[in-house]
Amino acid sequence: MLWIAIRMLTGDRQKFFGLVFGIAFSTLLITQQLTLFVNFLGRGTTAVYNISSNDIWVMDPVSRTPDTALAMPSTALERVRSVDGVEWAAPHLREGATVRTPDGDLERVTIIGVDDTSLVGLPDAIIAGDRNALAMPDSVIIDSVGTARLFGEEVDPIGTRLELNDRRAVIRGIVDAEPTFTSQVILYTRYSNALTYVPGARNRLTFILVRATDGTDPQALVDRIESETGLRARTREQFARDGVDYLIENTGIPLNFGITVTLGFIIGITIVGLTFSLFIRDNIKQFGALKAIGVRNHMIRKMVRAQAAVVGLIGYGFGVFGATLFIKLFEDDPTFKGFYTPWQIPLLSLFAVFVILAITGYFSLRPVLRVDPAEVFR
Repeated sequence: MLWIAIRMLTGDRQKFFGLVFGIAFSTLLITQQLTLFVNFLGRGTTAVYNISSNDIWVMDPVSRTPDTALAMPSTALERVRSVDGVEWAAPHLREGATVRTPDGDLERVTIIGVDDTSLVGLPDAIIAGDRNALAMPDSVIIDSVGTARLFGEEVDPIGTRLELNDRRAVIRGIVDAEPTFTSQVILYTRYSNALTYVPGARNRLTFILVRATDGTDPQALVDRIESETGLRARTREQFARDGVDYLIENTGIPLNFGITVTLGFIIGITIVGLTFSLFIRDNIKQFGALKAIGVRNHMIRKMVRAQAAVVGLIGYGFGVFGATLFIKLFEDDPTFKGFYTPWQIPLLSLFAVFVILAITGYFSLRPVLRVDPAEVFR
C-alpha cells in the first residue's frame, strides 16, 4: 500500500514538484536566516575571543561591551595589579579613529593599544610580518579583513604609510582576527603609541587585561577585584556573553530575523497546505476505491504519512543544501568571514518541516477519512 501511495504522489508531477518546492523554499529560508542570525550575534563576542592570553577583563563600572566602554584613569592599572591572585595585568586601549589611505580615501578604524612589553592584546595568528615590528616607530599591524577593505585581496600592504589622525602610521604586519559586529578596520599598535593616535582626554585606559595565578578561580578573582577596586570585572565568557546580550537588547537583529523565519514557516504551511489539499482532492476517488476494497483508515493515514515523508525529506535536503551553498559562496567575502552553520540549526529546520507537514497533512487527510466508499461507484 505504501508503494501505491508513492506512485500516486509522483504520478501528479506538477503537484509533486510544487510540494517539494514549498518544503525546500521554507527550509532554505529558515536555515539561512537562522545561520545569519547566530553568526551576527557571534560577532558580539569576537573582540573578546580574539585575545586568548587573559582570563579577566576589568573596566569602568558603566562599561558594557568592548565597543561601549568608558575610559578609566591610569591609576586603575596599579590598583588591579595589587589584588591578591593577579599574576599580571596589562593595559588595553580600544578607541575609534579616522585614517586616510594613500589614495586619499577616509575610513573609520578601531585603534587597539596592546601592552608595550608583552604585546598582550595582540592576536596570536600573524599572517604576514613580525609582531616584534611594533617596536619600530609609528608601527601598526592591520587585521586581514581590514586589509581586504582598504587595499583589496591582491595588494601587499606591508610598508604602506597611512595618515592616522594627522599622524603617520606604517603597516608592519597582518594579523588574522575575526571581524567584529561593525566590521571596521582594526589597527593594532603599542599602548604608548596608541595614546598619540586617539584624541586626547583625561582618562585613556579603556580596559585592563588580567591573568589569574595558577590555582586561582577566575570567578573568585573577579569578585575580589570588584570589591577591592570598585571597578567592573568579567571573565572572558561573561564579557563575551555581554556582547551578545547588548546586540539582542539594543539592535533590531532578533526582531528582523524572527520575522523572516516566521514568514518562511508561514509560506511553507501555505504552499504545502494548498498543494497537498489539491492533491488529496484530485485523488479522493482513488482513496475511496481503496476504502471500498477494505483498506481501513489507519492504513490510509500511513499512506498519507508516507507521501508527506517523501516530500519532506526531498524538500528538506534541497533546502539545507541551498543554505549551505549560500554560506560557501560568500565565505571569501570579508563580511561573512568565519560564518558557519551550527549543527543545531538543521535540526530546528527539520523540526519546522515536521510541524509544517503535520499541520497540512492533518487538514488534508480529513476529507479522505470522511469519504463514503459508495460514492466512488455512483
